[in-house]
Amino acid sequence: MRVWIDADACPKAAKDLVVKFALKRKFEVVMVAGQAVAKPAFATVRLIVVPSGMDAADDYLVEHAVPGELVICSDVPLADRLVKKGVAALDPRGREFDERNMGDRLAARNLFTELREQGQVGGGQAPYGEREKQAFANALDRIIARLSKP
Repeated sequence: MRVWIDADACPKAAKDLVVKFALKRKFEVVMVAGQAVAKPAFATVRLIVVPSGMDAADDYLVEHAVPGELVICSDVPLADRLVKKGVAALDPRGREFDERNMGDRLAARNLFTELREQGQVGGGQAPYGEREKQAFANALDRIIARLSKP
């Protein structure tokens, strides 16, 4: 079992939770980033820094993650590519991406991008707090259990 992390945009608290689960359940964690990021000093965690460029980390994740593995990412177009490939995808707030919700998630993302570009809405996501960490931990536990079944 392997869990991949789109490390450029993933909150540190979510990365730390994945590592904690990995140490307890004995699976590999691969952090993929477009620039050097802090990597926990555990043998079960690897960091891959891809050459900089538009979507380089996303392309690496899509190319290397395989069905039966999980990718932690908040990028909706990346999640869409992964789900189409049969790879499980989860955002750091505990929302799983799947075939049933991808259309709605892409539409909402595109709408908010357009509204931001027009100056009609501002800001980004709400702060990453205890509720988000708990939702992520619960979803991570559920997905890892599902993917670990023979």
